Amino acid sequence: MASDFKLFDSQLVDSPGEFSYVLNATADSPITRVMLDEVGVVKVLVWITASRVWRPFPWLPRDDCDEYASCGAFGLCNVDTASTPLCSCVEGFSPVNRSRWSRRESSGGRQRDVQLECGNGTTTDGFMVVRSVKLPDTDNATVAERVTLEQCRAMCLVDCWCVAYAATDIRGGGGGSGCVMWTNDIVDVRYVDNGQDIYVRLAKSELVEKKRNVAIIFLPVTACLLAFITGMFLVLIWWKRIGKHQNNEVQKKMMLGYLDASNTLEDENIDLPFFSFGDIVSATNNFAEDNMLGQGGFGKVYKGMLGENKEVAIKRLSQGSGQGVEEFRNEVVLIAKLQHRNLVRLLGCCIHGDEKLLIYEYLPNKSLDSFIFDATRKNVLDWPTRFRIIKGISRGLLYLHQDSRLTIVH
Repeated sequence: MASDFKLFDSQLVDSPGEFSYVLNATADSPITRVMLDEVGVVKVLVWITASRVWRPFPWLPRDDCDEYASCGAFGLCNVDTASTPLCSCVEGFSPVNRSRWSRRESSGGRQRDVQLECGNGTTTDGFMVVRSVKLPDTDNATVAERVTLEQCRAMCLVDCWCVAYAATDIRGGGGGSGCVMWTNDIVDVRYVDNGQDIYVRLAKSELVEKKRNVAIIFLPVTACLLAFITGMFLVLIWWKRIGKHQNNEVQKKMMLGYLDASNTLEDENIDLPFFSFGDIVSATNNFAEDNMLGQGGFGKVYKGMLGENKEVAIKRLSQGSGQGVEEFRNEVVLIAKLQHRNLVRLLGCCIHGDEKLLIYEYLPNKSLDSFIFDATRKNVLDWPTRFRIIKGISRGLLYLHQDSRLTIVH
């Protein structure tokens, strides 16, 4: 067999009487020297005429991890680490010879910490993923085509000789069609950038123990983290409540100053809530037309939802209504003083720039005239119902004319 390189024509001779690898310099190649160093590694040096020096030419092996099976069976080679040994063990495996391992003689291989439980019809083993590696030597591997990674797992699980599996088609995150399965040992595995995932078989008890250890490690950390998050959440709630309370107090003072009615309200012992304009906008969905209940010369009335599902009617005074600060203040103070079961209650007010709003309790049955003068709905009001309505109106008028603290002519 023959192939072309930049510097050489190479030829491999493999016959019953000879096995050799011949390198022939190409016609255009520079002066080249091939040598075998003291540890048996081939080095290629190229003569640079301009600087009159020999420079190394990239050749295999590139580094220590390129040495075949340098870390033995079930070993992981990592040439990018400086603080740890070049070789490490796949989780669930330990060095066969610990004394040689301590001297960093890693080629002896690894053995399982816990033997597999496969056999006698049981398939209770599991798999642990080793990420971003160059896949092992495939001398003892078989390939299954047109199967998913999950199907490959099931195939490997029922074969007691199968020790690992991986995807052959890594497109789409490694879940493509086809897989490769290894029997006995896996060798020549190293970490590489943008490598593949390989799933190594371990006993179920080994996997359960690892999960338990992880849980033991992470439980205190998780508990501390949850306590910290809970504390921050409680502080945030407290801060928001304090801030909202302070903002409401500031807003209330500004509204009272605008109305010039603080003395009036305090003297009459009237506790009238003040709502923020933001709450009103949110309650009415930014004064959406779908929420409008009616309108008149004073402005429009909207249905809204404040607090915990509390339905309200919000009267938004228009700038062209002719009602100024004096009239608005009189209406607020007057209706706040008039509290009767048969009169609609004023729940609060809001002043924001040119916006003046009154918040009333919501009456779901609308106006009485919508029943009396509607041919299809007037039959809903039978005589006993109408009689109760008449008595309620009379009690309300009696309160306005006689029993209220203010003299009212309705």
